[in-house]
Amino acid sequence: MLAQLARRLATGGLVVLGVVTLTFLLLHLAPGDPAVHLSGPAATAEQLAATRVALGLDQPWPVQFVEWLGRAARGDWGRSIATGRPVAEILAEAWPATALLVLLSLGGSYLFGILLGLVQVRRGGRVDTALTLGSVTLFAMPGYWLGLILVWIAAYHLRVLPAFGAAGLDAEFLGTGAAFVDRLRHLALPLITLTLIGVGGAARFVRGALLDVQGEPFLLAAEARGLRDRTLIRRHLLRNALGPVVTLLGLSLPALFSGAVFVEGIFAWPGVGRVLITAVQGRDYPVVMAGATVSALLVVAGNLLADLLRGWVDPRVRHAG
Repeated sequence: MLAQLARRLATGGLVVLGVVTLTFLLLHLAPGDPAVHLSGPAATAEQLAATRVALGLDQPWPVQFVEWLGRAARGDWGRSIATGRPVAEILAEAWPATALLVLLSLGGSYLFGILLGLVQVRRGGRVDTALTLGSVTLFAMPGYWLGLILVWIAAYHLRVLPAFGAAGLDAEFLGTGAAFVDRLRHLALPLITLTLIGVGGAARFVRGALLDVQGEPFLLAAEARGLRDRTLIRRHLLRNALGPVVTLLGLSLPALFSGAVFVEGIFAWPGVGRVLITAVQGRDYPVVMAGATVSALLVVAGNLLADLLRGWVDPRVRHAG
């Protein structure tokens, strides 16, 4: 088991190294110069050269990359080109807002996805067809487009929810209860957007896993013993179908983090996604590199979490490991 874990960690390390290498190359190949963004369009050639030297951009790319790797390995993400603040401090301030959004949407997606999957399997017919059409539509819908539609409906047409930000302009003057309600109202649209995106995929996956288990001999034997539907679903159908579902749950964490980047940009949610969008626009290399590294680490952690959850739910996988 330890040897298998060591192999997975080594593979994960190579994945992270590949992601950061590709990100570094794409950043430096993309048009735009951080020195110009920092110095302004009226800067002279001498001023731009001095800025590049100060930022370390005058060195060859391999030297810059090796130096960045050395600092990152020591936990030093560098300083933002745009603000001069430590990158770790910027991400630490933005991370709680993203974690709140991603974790709540992940829980809502799988809660409603499992319920929809159960309804589709047990009822079938027109209900199954309608839910299948709805889940496939949500699964295929781009997150930014869905977010814009929800803004148009809820914020501009119905005027029931705010469209942007995490709190109102008068939030600091509100009482504890009123401030909490204001925060929930600002959280609603981005949370609904991410949850609806996740529900479509989760419902389709749960339905497929349940259909695979339905034809198994042990389930037919349990039905022949006259077990109640509730017991049959909880102890036999759902429990045996949860193996693939928890695997998808672990893999959904990095996917939701990536999807949250666009959703946070649309709703001006003060999370990591908004920070990364601003950094890409301003060619803020240290912030973008740190964000890409965190995303790659989440992918590796999601895969390991999926394996652990699968072994915990399905003893056969645990014993085989």
